[in-house]
Amino acid sequence: MPITRVSRLLAGSALVCLALGGCAGSANGPQLPPASFVAMQEGPGEEYVIGPLDELTIFVWRNPELGAKVQVRPDGRITTPLITDMPAVGKTPSMLAEDIKLQLSQYIQDPLVSVIVNKFAGTYSQQVRIVGATEKPASIPYRANMTLLDAMIAVGGLSEYAAGNRAKLVRFDKQTGRQREYAVRLGDLLKKGDTAANVMLMPGDVIIIPESTF
Repeated sequence: MPITRVSRLLAGSALVCLALGGCAGSANGPQLPPASFVAMQEGPGEEYVIGPLDELTIFVWRNPELGAKVQVRPDGRITTPLITDMPAVGKTPSMLAEDIKLQLSQYIQDPLVSVIVNKFAGTYSQQVRIVGATEKPASIPYRANMTLLDAMIAVGGLSEYAAGNRAKLVRFDKQTGRQREYAVRLGDLLKKGDTAANVMLMPGDVIIIPESTF
């Protein structure tokens, strides 16, 4: 067969794949690269941002009476000894510690303050939300190196009538300022153990699982 004819056949096949939305199971949209079930190398996540209902321990060195265990109120503020209605939501623990230090400097010299997050819910931008045909739709706090499998275990897997392979992951792209949708194959991941269907998650991801039409 002449080389030019082979080239035309290959080009034609490529056009057919593009017209059909892509080969190898990408008809529902672009897909993310697979992730390991166990991270080969653990790394830190993005610095945590305090959210409403988080539980914090505030420690003031050499002045334990000025520290406290507090829960961030729904209005985003906390109250500690000598400090009333300190805004906490939207700050990292180190930022909050610095603000508390500035307030306490009115009463003691050079206070050393640390803030530890004991229980966290996270702001919406740091949660992963799973909605649709799952056993228990929920918002779960993102943690470093979280994968799609981790999130699905947290919500109890797919419901009986879920169309897992038609699920989508919605992610905000900070560079473009727009949301992007990715196809995820939850059916292959959870029912067939397909390791290639497991992907890394990011803070703020939303996983939408439709029901089967039959």
